[in-house]
Amino acid sequence: MAPGNPSAPPRVPCPDRAATPRSGVVHVNTRHASHYTVVGNHLLQHRALSATAIGIAAYIQSLPEGTPIGIKVLAARFPEGEIRIGSALRELETHGYLERRRERLATGRVVTRTYSYNKPGSTAPTEAPLPPPPPDRSATPEPQPEPELRPEPAGPPAAVSAPDPGALELLAGLRRHDPRLLLSERDVRRLAPDVSAWLERGVTPDAVARALSADLPAQMRRPASVLAYRLTALLPPHLPPAPPPPATRDIRRPDPLQNCTGCDRAFRAPRPGRCRYCPPEEGAAA
Repeated sequence: MAPGNPSAPPRVPCPDRAATPRSGVVHVNTRHASHYTVVGNHLLQHRALSATAIGIAAYIQSLPEGTPIGIKVLAARFPEGEIRIGSALRELETHGYLERRRERLATGRVVTRTYSYNKPGSTAPTEAPLPPPPPDRSATPEPQPEPELRPEPAGPPAAVSAPDPGALELLAGLRRHDPRLLLSERDVRRLAPDVSAWLERGVTPDAVARALSADLPAQMRRPASVLAYRLTALLPPHLPPAPPPPATRDIRRPDPLQNCTGCDRAFRAPRPGRCRYCPPEEGAAA
């Protein structure tokens, strides 16, 4: 028997075929140390969301705080048009991944804030005050005497503006148009300022109810979020002032007919006298 070739390369062991699937996806994962976002499978494998909605939700969750995510901004970022992106945002609001709120700042300005939920059902965090700036340690200030603490006189509590009763009644009555629009008292009071903005712009209550209850999605998990989006996105402009009435002409009555004292010809004048064809009477001013 001939001896084996000692210079032959060793045989590569056969891989375990049971560990490698014959078809389908094979994950080649690399651990990320930075610049990554954790997204739940409940979003990525959602049965009711479209691929556009899932992709936009994952993109929004990767953005830093304060980044604008309006329809026009997203349409400039992705090849999908504004119609598809707007439909995807409504899907995310319906299933609890997105919420738009109109909130009033300390300056009195009303702004729209978008809350992105990485897990539906969680509550939006309240805005925490900014921490005070660190003290300047370059210069040591002189110690100041502590002020004398005096009890402040108790005054009446600050007045809180009550919501518009007409807006509250309109929101509470939306269930007559669609039984799914059964709102809680908390949601009614939260959405009342947005309805008041519509009424202040000259929209009738019936028109507001039709705009909120028409063409609703087949599946609504959070009706209040759908109404909040419609109240913000469909807000009409202010009604322009009515045009002034047409100017009326100054219609004057014609002068009465007079008989000329010189030729007895009829002519119009405010008082009796002579016509323009006859010379003026003697002693009268020309």
